Amino acid sequence: MKILVVNIGTTSLKYRLYDMESGAVMAKGLVERIGQAGSCPNYEAAIGQCLGDLPISLAELSAIGFKAVHAGPVTGARLVDDVVLNAMEEFTFLAPAHNPPYIAAMKAFQSQVPTVPLVALFETAFFGQVPERAITYSLPYEWKELGIRRYGFHGASHRAASERAQELMGRKDVRHISCHLGGSSSLAAIRDGVAIDCSFGISPQSGIPHNNRTGDVDGYAVLFAMKRLKLGVDEMAAIMSSKSGLAGLSGGTGDMRDIEAGIAAGDHRSQLAMDVFVRAIRNYIGAFLVELGGIDVLTFSGGIGENGAATRAAVCKGLEVFGIELDAAKNAAARNEAKLSTETSKVGIYIVPADEERIVARAAAEVVAK
Repeated sequence: MKILVVNIGTTSLKYRLYDMESGAVMAKGLVERIGQAGSCPNYEAAIGQCLGDLPISLAELSAIGFKAVHAGPVTGARLVDDVVLNAMEEFTFLAPAHNPPYIAAMKAFQSQVPTVPLVALFETAFFGQVPERAITYSLPYEWKELGIRRYGFHGASHRAASERAQELMGRKDVRHISCHLGGSSSLAAIRDGVAIDCSFGISPQSGIPHNNRTGDVDGYAVLFAMKRLKLGVDEMAAIMSSKSGLAGLSGGTGDMRDIEAGIAAGDHRSQLAMDVFVRAIRNYIGAFLVELGGIDVLTFSGGIGENGAATRAAVCKGLEVFGIELDAAKNAAARNEAKLSTETSKVGIYIVPADEERIVARAAAEVVAK
């Protein structure tokens, strides 16, 4: 069985082709600057380029899998049909950077390869067993019918980290905090491979600060700013989803590499952005330590989690009382998957490179097999 997994960005298309029998990646590629002048004009062209570069014929393709983000109550791994697309349209306001390009790409694939099943694995799927108390907002109870609740995202990454953490610990009964830190960041509390909480709320703009998205913020701060600045709902939504987060704090791009360079140059706003980011991560680690009753393993994934030694050190500073002991030398030298904890640490600390595409490929294969 051959599964093509497509990861859609606002101006990019990444793909991997899996041979599910062997687990091998047969091909991978990236189409960038979609829709920009002088580059790939649209998703139709990007998809044509992707399909044309595959080392197999389209007749050999069993399915195309997508790491879809938000469709409210429509979750899990689903064949892409009108129900899925309509639900994604309905929740686009909550995922403005993710849903529109995914919808456009899915429709383009439907047009270009109508005989190949399309499967969406929603990022919310991993959080299907989170207790009701952890997904319910203290808002009018009736609003739950509008889909207003906490969902959780980055599910494929956290699931992959959970599975690898169990392998590294050599057992299934593992209390685990998974930190996916990158352009978009989140933490998940996982017990025995099952997510019981997540830093995300109703949208990917929530939780800890992201590259240019807010993270958690008091709703009244937003309402107050709207009244004072005379901003409409859509204007404020655009600010929260594209001009906030680490970029809004630092005044730069929000890229952690730029923030670290600013810190080295003595820039106060860069240092503040880092401090706010680390504080938010530590707050969720503290909450999840209580919820799990302690932890056995702490993992770091994502661009910052895998490459940001300074961020990892700041997150783990002073946590020895909880059995979390980071080895400074190991942390500074770490590349790819690595153990970062000291030999005496009660908690295993690891870099676990994000492996979302494998999770999507497996889910797509299971759907088409049924």
